[in-house]
Parts: sequence; structure tokens; C-alpha cells
Amino acid sequence: MNKLPVRVRFAPSPTGPLHAGGVRTALYNYLFARQQGGQMLLRIEDTDQNRYVPGAEAYILEALQWLGIEIDEGPEQGGLHAPYRQSERKPMYREYAERLVREGKAYYAFDTTEELDAMRKRMEEAKVAAVQYNAITRQEMTNSLTLSAAETKARLENGDAYVIRMKIMPKEDIRFNDLIRGWVVVHSSQIDDKVLLKSDGMPTYHLANIVDDHLMGITHVIRGEEWLPSAPLHVLLYRYLGWESTMPQFAHLPLLLKPDGNGKLSKRDADLGGFPIFPLEWTDPVTGDKAKGFREEGYSADATANFLALLGWNAGTEQEIFSMEELIKSFSFDRVHKAGARFDIQKANWFNQQYLKQRTDISIAKELAPLFVAHGIDVRDEQVLEIVHLLKDRVHFVKEIVVESLFLFSAPEFYDQEVVVKKWNEEAVSAISGFRDALAGYEGNFVAEDIKHLLSSTMESLGVKMGKIMQALRLAITGAAAGPDLMVIMQILGKTESVQRLDNALNRLPAQIRLA
Repeated sequence: MNKLPVRVRFAPSPTGPLHAGGVRTALYNYLFARQQGGQMLLRIEDTDQNRYVPGAEAYILEALQWLGIEIDEGPEQGGLHAPYRQSERKPMYREYAERLVREGKAYYAFDTTEELDAMRKRMEEAKVAAVQYNAITRQEMTNSLTLSAAETKARLENGDAYVIRMKIMPKEDIRFNDLIRGWVVVHSSQIDDKVLLKSDGMPTYHLANIVDDHLMGITHVIRGEEWLPSAPLHVLLYRYLGWESTMPQFAHLPLLLKPDGNGKLSKRDADLGGFPIFPLEWTDPVTGDKAKGFREEGYSADATANFLALLGWNAGTEQEIFSMEELIKSFSFDRVHKAGARFDIQKANWFNQQYLKQRTDISIAKELAPLFVAHGIDVRDEQVLEIVHLLKDRVHFVKEIVVESLFLFSAPEFYDQEVVVKKWNEEAVSAISGFRDALAGYEGNFVAEDIKHLLSSTMESLGVKMGKIMQALRLAITGAAAGPDLMVIMQILGKTESVQRLDNALNRLPAQIRLA
């Protein structure tokens, strides 16, 4: 086990919005670092300038901040290993690539696009299953292994375009112990001579990643399963560069799967399903297309982090609701699954509901008040608080409270016909008429407890059991068969509106009885 102080890094590429899988990777890095008393770095891997998307880096920073993932060293925070953008570290990568060439562990390749295409065609015609630039095919190509030293020098001095490729030795087993998957063994015949330095002088991910992780003292590389095939190559690079003794431990996280469990989760799946897979809303700078974000859809940061943490990991207990502090304390790699995790948006909704229930009515009311204004609804502050108390346990999102409370601001135009047929009988009409008169003459505090007491005493005087008329009474007030506490609803409506709604029902519904 590595005895150095734990240092992890999250190293996204600024090529667009941060996918939920990337967010989970950042989260697991953060949980492990904090649990071990270590540090977390953010490194922007922008060596592929052709794929760079304006605004993507700012998006990544904002998303991590929203989720509560604290960065110790990075582009904004600075640190001893700055700069933290790979494009700003370009000169150092060539130094290591050239060193590998001098030591016979890499070589210059001058192949043109036409030569590479011809090689692929030859391999395909020979029915080679996987076309590779490797120990066999490199012998037929234009590189410093097939050219003389003088020819190679002349090409370099002439300014001929070239890349630097890693020289993979044949007939070798590469092995490493993954913290999640155990021992992984790959034969070198399965690895091609990857490009380390591109013709524009920029490093590929493979070289820059290894050099930066070493120079930044990274002790654990926690990343997605899609990087598992590249891990043997990275192990070899550590060996070639003489850094094997300080090579970080690897942990390759399981994929996030589609809601049905078949295949990797994509933006298309989210678009078709109408749910977010990005932490924040994203507007494509070229097309203007918008992609949904958890934040803008109404999910809290705490609920989102909790949901993502349990996609591929569990604490081994029945507990599902975790604060960030509890996640840090409980997290371990031996509880991370090898198999992919199904992305269940309904579970995300459930998490958001649980966190909403834990919030104070006042905090929700402050967030809710502007939403009422946006819907053109004039509501007093004390009413907003009452509405929150009435509905917060029945919704998944704050914004749903507005929709669920619309019945409070307009009397019902229609009544549930099934309830009308079953419950709106002569006994109900007589009892509700009596309660309507009692309400009209009531002079006390119009609060739920007193309204319930008035209803009880009125029904007792009429010799009617409350259970027999409650659904009919709810129908008269709301038009619906079910809903939240009816007495609280009447409290929010107030005496005048409650009496008016009973009058409306008594005037309208008898005709429906006769029709029935």
C-alpha cells in the first residue's frame, strides 16, 4: 500500500458539459481524499485543441462547486504544481517524449496519412482482426526504427512532420492490481505503439496524463471503466520512465447504464427519457441547443450527490440518505461494484423528495414565493408558509408545490364523477348543508384544529358519522377524491372562500345526482 499522503485528481477535458459519470468520478475522488486526510486536484486536460469547447471549463468549475466538491489545487486555486491546464504545460511533455526516444523506448514515425491508410488496407486484406501499428507492422513503416540514423536526422532537420510513438515490446505480460477489480493481466500483443507526441507538438492523453500524475505526486488514479484498456499502457509508461516505484494505485469505476440496464448511458437516452444527466443546464455554444441540468430541474445539490454516490457503491447497510460527511466516513473501494450501475431517475426523484422533507418550511417558502409570482399568483407570505406545510411531504420538487396548490386559488369547475356517484347522496347533502351553516356563523379562530372540532360537533348534532361524509366534503371544497389535510386546506382558503365553495357544490351537484 502506498504510504505517501493521499493525493487524487479529477482530470476532465473541456469538450462539453460534465456527464453524470464524470461527476460521480469527481465525487468518489473527493470522498476518498477527504476520508484519508488527503488532497484533491483539478487538472484540465485540454491537449486536444480541436475538441475544445468554449465555456466548458467554467461549466466544470461551477458544477463541482454546486455539488460541494472542494478542490485543493487547480486552475483557480493555484498550487505548487501549477499550471493546472495541460495546454500551459506543453514544453515539458516533449522533454519526456524525447528522453524515451533516446533510451530506445519510443521512436519517431514519419508516416503520411496515405502510408497509414495503405497499411490498414493491407492488414484488412490479410484478414487481420485488429489493425495495429505494432512490433510487426512498424517494420514496414517510415520511422526511426526502419530508417538509418542519418536518414532520421535529415528528416528531422528538414522539418518533416512526425509523431513520437511508444515502442511496445512483444511477448510481455503487463499486470497491475486494481482497487476495484483485483489483478488485471494484459499481454503486450494487445497493445499498439500509441502516439505519445502529436505532429503539432502537443502530447496525447497517455503521455501528458502519466507525466502530470507523477510530477503532481498523485497516489491514486480513480477514473471510469472506459480507461481500463489504457491502463496497461500507462503501467508500461511508468516503467519506461523509471517511475514504477511511485506509480499510483488504480481504481476503475463501473459504467453508468441506461435506465433499462442495456448499454452505456448517453445524452440521447436522457433526451428521449426527458431527464437530466448533466449537473447544470448546458447551452451548446454552436447550435444553441439546451440540455437539462439537475440544478435547473429542481434537484438539490445534496440529493444529487447522494444519488450519484450510490450509483455503483453502497455502505453495506440499509442506510440510503447520507450527508456529505457521512459519505466521506463510509466510502470504501471494497464496496464499489464491478458491474455497471443502472441510472434510475425515479430513484433520483425519491432522493430529492427525502431532502425536501428535511428542509424547514421557511427555507422552502423563500424559494417558492418567486415561483408563485412567475405564475401570476398573488399570495401572502403567511399563506406560502401554510402551503409549504400542507404540500411539502407530497411532492418531489419545490416547483411542484405551485402546480399542486393551484386548486387553492380557484374554486373547482369540475367534480370527480366517481365520487359524485358514490358519495354525493341525500345524507351527504344534508350534512354538508348543516356544516356550511355552522361555518357561516362561526366567529372563532379559523384554524385547522378548530375547524375540525366544529365539523365534529356539527356531525354529532346531526347524528352523522364523519367518516361517511369526509370524501363528499373534500369533493365540495377541492373537486377531487383525495389530497392533503382537508382542515388545513380550509384554513388556507379562509372562512369566506370555504363557505362559498360549499355553496357552489350544493347548488351544482344535486342536478348531477338526478341525472345519475
